[in-house]
Amino acid sequence: MILEWLDSQLHMISVLWLFPILFMFHDFEEILTVEKWTKQNKEQVLAALPESIRKYFYSSFQMTTVQFAQDVFWIFLAITTATILAVFFSFYYLFLVFLAIFFAHVFTHIGQALYLKKYTPGVITSIILVLPYSLYAYYRLLKEQVISGGDILWSILGMCIAVPVLFLFLVSERNRVTKH
Repeated sequence: MILEWLDSQLHMISVLWLFPILFMFHDFEEILTVEKWTKQNKEQVLAALPESIRKYFYSSFQMTTVQFAQDVFWIFLAITTATILAVFFSFYYLFLVFLAIFFAHVFTHIGQALYLKKYTPGVITSIILVLPYSLYAYYRLLKEQVISGGDILWSILGMCIAVPVLFLFLVSERNRVTKH
């Protein structure tokens, strides 16, 4: 019943445009809390990480709110570009890759909060905005036959390629910036 009501209220194009909007609401929670949180929780988080990967996270604890917001800007720009391609050119692949990352990101936030047994930046909006939106977006895209299940599988493969590349880029860039 709720899905039928949402379907009648939201045009498919609106569902697509909600992605960059909800991404920013989610990242506002992170932008507003991440610097203070990381300073207060640095030792606990580093102690919880396996020693072999700690070195990749040291630079994250030196990041200021401004630096974090700059990273968010570039991701927002990429998501908005993917949305423009989907809305105006019916090219959904990049949109689906970013949607897969957005959806999976929910579980990293939940996992972090459970593992550390405390609030972590972004967990609230992940649960109340990102998770329902992601599920609804997949549902609508499939229902409207804009995409197929195979498209989702390809986007998951794209996510599996993009995430490590983006992670290594951000870590190397952050390490470069903190050394200067």
